[in-house]
Amino acid sequence: MKRTFIASICLIFVIILSACGSEKTIPDKLDWKVQDFEATNQDGETVSLSDLKGKVWIADFIFTSCTSVCPPMTANMVKLQDKLKEADVPVEIVSFSVDPERDTPDVRKKYITERGGDLSNWSFFGDYAFDYVKEISESSFKSMAAKPPEGNDQFSHGTSFFLVNQEGTIVKKYSGVQEVPYDTIVEHAKILAEKE
Repeated sequence: MKRTFIASICLIFVIILSACGSEKTIPDKLDWKVQDFEATNQDGETVSLSDLKGKVWIADFIFTSCTSVCPPMTANMVKLQDKLKEADVPVEIVSFSVDPERDTPDVRKKYITERGGDLSNWSFFGDYAFDYVKEISESSFKSMAAKPPEGNDQFSHGTSFFLVNQEGTIVKKYSGVQEVPYDTIVEHAKILAEKE
């Protein structure tokens, strides 16, 4: 009886210790490498993938004259940015314009600030050809991008938010329009940030 009791206590102790030592992980991780790219941010500065190395970042694809999904996506990204700050998780936000011809640096800057975004850790990229960003979107992020049909000015693009680790690998994608899992994204970003 006494031996069984001691064995049970030891087993409980082992379980507690293993639970304490277990590392939090991101389930069902993706392993999509982001290809090298070069773009200009809203301040006219050239940024490349190497400038983001060593940082955790969240990416999306939008354009400023979008009349459908981009306004809610941007509002959701602003909310996510606030939640990341509240949780003290250091994350860069990267938005790629799929309408680079019209989205000049000043237009991009105004778009984010007017919607309450903080540009201190948010880069809105442009100054490349559409085919260039289409290649990045489809090859690296596995997300479609298409020019508008004749007589229309609305580009088609994916609506996901992508979590990218310090090595430039996409580890997770989430809905960026409806039912955005803010707390899950913050938790996953924190797990990556703590691995620095």
